[in-house]
Amino acid sequence: MDEDDVAALGWVPLEGRGSLPFALVHGESLIAAASWAVGEAGVQLYDASVPFAVVRDSGRPLLLHDPLCPLTPADFLVRAVETCLESERTVVGFRPVTDTVKQQTGDRLGATVDRADLRTVTSPVVIPGAVLAGLDRLDAADFPALVAELAGRGELAWLEAPAIGRRIASTSELEVLEAFSRSLG
Repeated sequence: MDEDDVAALGWVPLEGRGSLPFALVHGESLIAAASWAVGEAGVQLYDASVPFAVVRDSGRPLLLHDPLCPLTPADFLVRAVETCLESERTVVGFRPVTDTVKQQTGDRLGATVDRADLRTVTSPVVIPGAVLAGLDRLDAADFPALVAELAGRGELAWLEAPAIGRRIASTSELEVLEAFSRSLG
């Protein structure tokens, strides 16, 4: 693929994720699965050895794909990049909150929180070139914190990720995700 034909740059960050990105899903590490999806989406993958200034100065959107969302389909990543290019907004993949959420006061649980407006940030986060141009650095260790920071820099476009694109936090959740993916195929 010619570098000039690439619509976006991509990064699969490892910071803040411990050793879980090196666990295996369908025989491949999570980092490999996520990187493969970025490549399949037609996005030019780079690693953290590339200075942020080079990425920022490229003028291209940056797709951040969390390796803890290892089975996010490449076509969803393509859709997120296209949405970013069309809207010129930061695009955030999310899953609806389905768990019951309660208010807490001290050691007492209170009222149930309405989940209608709650979202779990997943992957990807696609940052337009114009937003990147205003950043001095990029900390992708915590996607929800990054999204909160980016929300202060412009309107967000939220895309509901497919269930297979959910974020995992443990090897037991990875086993469930892998079993779920087998049931789809």
